[in-house]
Amino acid sequence: MPFLGKLRRRVAHVGVLLRRVIGAPDYDSYLAHVQRRHPGTVPLTPDAFARDALARRYDRPGSRCC
Repeated sequence: MPFLGKLRRRVAHVGVLLRRVIGAPDYDSYLAHVQRRHPGTVPLTPDAFARDALARRYDRPGSRCC
């Protein structure tokens, strides 16, 4: 059983790394950050978080070449 727990943690870690590499937002990390750094603040819903992440990525003038 300890092997399965270790394997699950490693697979989850690989998932986090892959999301970082491709630039996908990580809602679980966001929730942990809000709880740790901004206690008492209501976090965004998953949908609002995704919209915000897309807006931050694409709605900045001059942030891309084309």
